[in-house]
Amino acid sequence: MSEAAREVWPTVRSIPVSAVTDAKPPGHLRPPRIEDVAGTSGSGRDTAGGPGAAATGVGTAGTKPRGTHARQNPAAELGFSGDPGQHGDDERDGMLHAQRTWDASLATSRLDDLGVNTERQRVETADVTTSVGLLVDGWPEDVQRCVQSLIDHTRARVLALDLGNVDGAGNMLDDLARRRPDRIATWHVAERPHWRGGTATWGESRAKLLRLDTSEVHVLMETTTVLRGDALTPLIAAIAEGAVAAGWWGAEPLGDGRNWREAGPGRVRALTGDLMAVRRSPALGALPEDARHGRNADLELSLALHGTLLVPRDRPPVERLGRHEVPGDYLERESRRNYDGVLRLLHASA
Repeated sequence: MSEAAREVWPTVRSIPVSAVTDAKPPGHLRPPRIEDVAGTSGSGRDTAGGPGAAATGVGTAGTKPRGTHARQNPAAELGFSGDPGQHGDDERDGMLHAQRTWDASLATSRLDDLGVNTERQRVETADVTTSVGLLVDGWPEDVQRCVQSLIDHTRARVLALDLGNVDGAGNMLDDLARRRPDRIATWHVAERPHWRGGTATWGESRAKLLRLDTSEVHVLMETTTVLRGDALTPLIAAIAEGAVAAGWWGAEPLGDGRNWREAGPGRVRALTGDLMAVRRSPALGALPEDARHGRNADLELSLALHGTLLVPRDRPPVERLGRHEVPGDYLERESRRNYDGVLRLLHASA
C-alpha cells in the first residue's frame, strides 16, 4: 500500500477514539489468587542482582542473558548434574547411567508439566480479550519479526501505531496488515518520533493505543522483542488470577531507589516494558502520558499501578533483538527526566 493510499492522521492526538469500555467492569478476570499463579508468595527479592545495576538498565548479574530462553540442561535445573562427560569405574558408571536415566525422566516430566500447564491456562483464559500495543518508529525488519511472532504464537489482536513511516517501517506494517486484517489494526500519523526530532512522544502514543483498545488485557510490547512460543498465556493467566500486571522481567529498587536489579519470579515492585501485560482500565490512569521516551517510563507506570505485579514462575519463551540505538545525550536526558517521576512515586509509597 502506498503512503498516498493509506489514511495518515496529522498527529497522534488527532486520531479519534470511537469506543471506550472502561465504564463496565471486566467480565472474565477473577479475584486475586496469586499464589496459584506464581508458585510463590515472595517479593522476588531472592533473585540475584548487583548493586551496580543502574536504573536505566536493570542489572543482570547472576541471571540468564536476555534472549536466552532455551533450557540447555533441564536435569541440572532440577538439582542433578546431568553431565554427559562424567567417567569412573564400572559400578559408578552404572550408577551414573541410572541417575542420568532418572534425571532425563524427571526433566521430560517437568517439560511435559510446563506444556500441560500452558495449555490449561490457554483454555482457562480463552474468554479474556487481549490486545498487544506496538509503537512503530523505524527498524522495519524488526517490526516484521515482532508482528509475525505474535501472529504465529498468540491469539491476541495487534494494535500498531506508526509514527512517521521512519525508514519505511509503516510500509512494512501495511504489508503485514494486508495479509492478516483479522489480527492487525494499524494507524499512521505524519508526526515523527520525539527522539527523531518530531513531536510524537512515547507517553501520548502509548495512551492513545490504550484508548483505541477495547480489550480487558493490554500488552505493552517493544518491536525489539520476539516471541519464540506462547509467551502471553502465562501473563494473561496471572492477570486472570488477580494480578494487575504481569511481565517477562521484574525489577526491585536498591537502597534509595537510584539503582535497580532484576527480580522474580513472584511478586515484584516493577515490570519492564519490553513485554508487560496489564489490566487496561488501571493502566489508563497510571501511564505517564508526559513521558517523551519509554526509558524508565515503564518503572513509573509500574509504581503507579495499585495491585500485585507478577513475574510467572517459568520464563516465557521470548528473545530480545538488537537494541534500537537513539542519540546518547537524548536518551540520558529523557531517562533522567522520567526517573524523577519514579523517585516521587517511590518516596510517596515509603
